[in-house]
Amino acid sequence: MLRVAPAASLKERVVERTAKPAVRWGVSHGLPRLVINRAARQGDLQGRMIATAMSEPYVDQLQPLFDELREHGPLVRGRLSFVTASHAAVKEVLGSNDFGTGLPLPADGPVARLGRWSASDVFNPVSPPSLLVTDPPDHTRYRKLVTRVFSVRAVERMRERTQQVADELLDALDPDRPVDLVTAYCGLLPVTVISEILGVPTGMRQRILELGAAAGASLDLGVSWRQFRAVEAALREFDDWLTGHIEMLRRHPGDNLLSHLIEAQEDGVGLTERELKATAGLVLAAGFETTVNLLGNGIALLRRHPDQLAALLGDPSGWPNAVEEILRFDPPVLLTGRIALRDTEVAGTRVPAGIPVTTVLAGANRDRDVFADPDIFDITRPNARDHISFSSGRHHCLGAQLARMEGEVGLRSLFERFPDLRLEDGAARRQTRILRGYEHLPASLR
Repeated sequence: MLRVAPAASLKERVVERTAKPAVRWGVSHGLPRLVINRAARQGDLQGRMIATAMSEPYVDQLQPLFDELREHGPLVRGRLSFVTASHAAVKEVLGSNDFGTGLPLPADGPVARLGRWSASDVFNPVSPPSLLVTDPPDHTRYRKLVTRVFSVRAVERMRERTQQVADELLDALDPDRPVDLVTAYCGLLPVTVISEILGVPTGMRQRILELGAAAGASLDLGVSWRQFRAVEAALREFDDWLTGHIEMLRRHPGDNLLSHLIEAQEDGVGLTERELKATAGLVLAAGFETTVNLLGNGIALLRRHPDQLAALLGDPSGWPNAVEEILRFDPPVLLTGRIALRDTEVAGTRVPAGIPVTTVLAGANRDRDVFADPDIFDITRPNARDHISFSSGRHHCLGAQLARMEGEVGLRSLFERFPDLRLEDGAARRQTRILRGYEHLPASLR
C-alpha cells in the first residue's frame, strides 16, 4: 500500500532542501556578489581587486592592483571594508588582539537572522566551530589538541615516510606517457600523508582528494548558485563520510590523530561531536589543499626558470629556500579577513569596532619595502621566508611546517627523477579564487 508522507514532513523537506540553501546562497554569495560588482563598476579599488581575482587565476595579473593599493597608503578604506597589501599592516592586523574572525553583521539584523535560520549543520570550513572562524578561548582549546602533531620535531619524523610516498608515486608513473601531475602526484602526495596522520583508509584517499577540490570554493565570496550547490553537495558527502569514519574509529581506535581526539572527547576534556567533526575535517582538508597548490605552482615556476632549476639539481641544499620563494611568489592562498573587535588603529589609521579589514597575503608578499625586486622569482632570495603565505598571529597555519617539508621532498624528488620534465599545453588554473593553484598540469616526463 502506498503511503503518503504527512504534509508537514513534505513541507519541512522542501524548506531544508530548497528554501534554506537558497537563503544561504543569497546571504553568503548572492548579496556580496552584487555589492562587489557594483563597487568595481564604480571604480572602487577594493571592488576592482576582488572582481579581478574572481576572473584572473594568476597572481601576476593582480600585481598592478596591489601596487595601486599601496600607493593609496598602508590601509585603504574600500566600499566593502578596509583593505591592505602592506606587509607591515597585514602582520599588524593578523597579530593584533583587537581583531577577530567572523562576519561584520549586526547580530540582531535581518541578514544575520536569515543566516542563522538557514544555517546548515554540515561541516563547513568557514562556519563555526571551524578553527578558521573561531577566536579564543575556543580557538586555543581546539588548537592545543592538534598542535603537537605539526611541530617541527614531529614533522621531521614524518620526512622519511613522505619520501617513501613520493618515491612510490613516482615509481608508478610511466616515463613514456604524458601525465597530469596534479592528479597523479601533487594531490596524492599530501593527501596520503595527512590521511595516515588521521587514520583515513587508503581506498578513500582519492575520493577525499576529489571532494576537497570540489569544496575548495567554500572559501570564496560571490560564487554562482550552480557552483554553490556543487560545493554544498561535496561538503555534505564529506560530512557523511566523516561521521561514519569517526564512528568506525570509536569502535576500532588506532594510533592516529583522530582516534586521540575522540578519546579526549570521551574523557570529557575535549570536543563535542560538532567540534570534533569541524576540527578533524579542517585538519584533513587543509592538510592537503594548500600543499597541492604549492607543488603545482612550484613545478610550473621552476620549469619557467630552467636556470634556477639547474642550480637546485646541482646543489640540493637550496631546496628549502626555493620552497619559501615559491610560497612568496605564487602563494596558495590569496587573502584573509578580520573584524575589529573594538575601536583601534592600524598603520596610523583609525578602524572602528565592527569594521572588517581584508589582508591581501599575496600583495604583502610583493611589498617593495620588504622584498627587493619583488616581481622577480629568485630561489636565492635571502629573506624569502619573510612571506606571509601561511597567515600570521594566532591563526598562523597549523600545517605550515608539514607543507614546507612536503614541498621540499615532493619537488626535489620529482625533478631528480625526471630532470628533463616538460610541461605540455593544457595547463589549467583552479576556478577557486581564495585558493590559488593548478587544476591540471599536463607533462611529458622524458
